[in-house]
Amino acid sequence: MDQPLRAGAGAAGEGQAPILLLFSLAGEIQEELLELRELLVSHARRYAVSLTAMEEFHISLSQSVVLRYHWINPLVQSLKERVASFYRFFCTASQVKVYTNQHKTRTFVGLEVSCGHSQLLELVSEVDKVMEEFDLPTFYKNPSFHISLAWCAGDLTDKLEGQCLQELQEIVDGFEDSAFLLRFQWDQIRCRSGNKFFSFPLR
Repeated sequence: MDQPLRAGAGAAGEGQAPILLLFSLAGEIQEELLELRELLVSHARRYAVSLTAMEEFHISLSQSVVLRYHWINPLVQSLKERVASFYRFFCTASQVKVYTNQHKTRTFVGLEVSCGHSQLLELVSEVDKVMEEFDLPTFYKNPSFHISLAWCAGDLTDKLEGQCLQELQEIVDGFEDSAFLLRFQWDQIRCRSGNKFFSFPLR
């Protein structure tokens, strides 16, 4: 399950734009993640899986939905008000897991969040309330919050799980200073609608 790339309700048409809520990682953390990501992508090739590296690292807080253009500003304002009281927090993502999107047209290798899960659930609860205001789909029940590192076309879970997954986890566990590098501070929520980005700093 990789929420960012799941299809929303219908296709974007005139007067509509896709909207996606996500967290953004700090640039200084991404350098180490890039190195780790390349190690995982390279190792997956041994199992005949050609992974494409993700261009950005984030954790989704909503489904990707279709939104009418004149709803964008009111929805963004409502989101801003809902998350204004939240403080910055740390989370740890060190467990390698394999996900597919809803229609199993893509497979993802990601790092599942362990520490910080409760704070993310609280944020999702507020985001869901905004979605309900606009009669939009809420987030998935019992979500597995994660940072996707790479993806491939089709459902290749059979190739990636089992021995391959175990070896990928060993790479993460053995990565230099992994316990420190895979502990992230989240200080903002970013909302993407088409090519537009809106940022909501946490306190």
